[in-house]
Amino acid sequence: MTNPLYDTLFGQHDQRSAIFLQLPDGTTLTYAKFLEMAAQYAGYLTEVGLNAGDRVAVQIEKSPQALAVYAACAQAGLVFLPLNTAYTADETAYFVENSGSGIVLCDDFKRSDLAPIVKRFDAQLETLNADGSGSFAQHAASLPTAFETVTRSEADLAAFLYTSGTTGRSKGAMLSQANLLSNAQALREEWRFTSDDVLLHALPIFHTHGLFVASNITLLAGAQMIFLPKFDLDQMIAGMPRATTMMGVPTFYTRLLGDERFTQDLTNHMRLFISGSAPLLPETHAQFKDRTGHRILERYGMTETNMNTSNPYDGERRAGTVGFPLPGVELKITESQTGATLPQGEIGEIEVRGPNVFQGYWQMPEKTAEELRSDGFFITGDLGQIDADGYVSIVGRNKDLIISGGYNIYPKEIELLLDDQEGVLESAVIGVPHADFGESVVGVLVAMPGTTLDLEAILSNIGKSLARFKQPQKLFVLSELPRNSMGKVQKKALREQYSTIFQ
Repeated sequence: MTNPLYDTLFGQHDQRSAIFLQLPDGTTLTYAKFLEMAAQYAGYLTEVGLNAGDRVAVQIEKSPQALAVYAACAQAGLVFLPLNTAYTADETAYFVENSGSGIVLCDDFKRSDLAPIVKRFDAQLETLNADGSGSFAQHAASLPTAFETVTRSEADLAAFLYTSGTTGRSKGAMLSQANLLSNAQALREEWRFTSDDVLLHALPIFHTHGLFVASNITLLAGAQMIFLPKFDLDQMIAGMPRATTMMGVPTFYTRLLGDERFTQDLTNHMRLFISGSAPLLPETHAQFKDRTGHRILERYGMTETNMNTSNPYDGERRAGTVGFPLPGVELKITESQTGATLPQGEIGEIEVRGPNVFQGYWQMPEKTAEELRSDGFFITGDLGQIDADGYVSIVGRNKDLIISGGYNIYPKEIELLLDDQEGVLESAVIGVPHADFGESVVGVLVAMPGTTLDLEAILSNIGKSLARFKQPQKLFVLSELPRNSMGKVQKKALREQYSTIFQ
């Protein structure tokens, strides 16, 4: 193959008349038409002077055209850099400067804010809107619908994905063609995707979940996607009778369960529901099984590795776990300070090694050396354990570990107890500064609709199951927990909010 990523995901569908995307307005886009559009985009990107290995930063709304830019970058040998559409111009400036992007694509309404920034970093600026209009699409429209694919190897970089930056500057994770391909191939086999599948796709495509998991697997299998701009409850329910599979974050599933139209009859023909990007509450697992008869399949991945583990397609999908390492992926639990492998069942830091693991952080050799060992194991920063049956559970992030009076406290243990209390919808446990103990445990709760929580009773109840040093010193109630775009609870924001309560 001259270009493994393009040839395997996209090129195999050249001139194929089968439907690729079903769109909200009732129209469809075939594989052939999609690839013609991507070829025009690739032609324009090279026409303006970009060469293999150059970076293309995109901050555009989800659309078939946005996905075609990814295909165009693969075909032209360029490095695709998707950016969260919620980033401000100042935030975007860092990514453009740090990546050295040669061109930036944005929506028309962002052009005036980004123009001076892009000019400052000697890059080009083009627009591409959700409806397919914009200067980029206009320029590309006059170009040939065929493009000679640029030769690349599996070792060449295909994408940068920037981490959320919750512990400092965002880091650009460098992902090679082999990283993306190996993961898509493993997941297609594990999740049994075929050309008969229709994926209900409501995830953003600036994140690995919606882009490199959902889209890559669909392309590899030659399947279809019902391609929705975002999660919309009415559109999800309307699209489900035409779908066979769905990928989502936990909030997708809780919102579906909150609608009486979401029934077993609606989901009878569905083959698979997959959840990730944030932990799914055991209660949601149980409610979903009771309502639909389906067991949600939960998996574990991250920006630097794509997917690492998955609950089994055949066999027990165990609530509260993320299943087993994927084929080709090694996973071990280690002691954070020494890196020594811990016995089965003990809690420690999760490390993974495999063809899915990224190449390092762009222009951050010291940070790369800190987190990517010389033997290829990546220190994920997640705390976990492996049970007697081999199922992996995520306990929390290493940075979320609470150290109070010299004792290590794992928030997940306390959160599970809090979530079980009467009237509690969900919880988050954090450590905040304390003069005597270093840190003290605080619980933040969200009540079920129409419920008033009895905080004293909750503290009394969980106190029966927790050592005194683990018990929250205070409980607070919020209408909702702060989350990022993929549904992960932002504990850093909570720690900042309650940082002075013991002062």
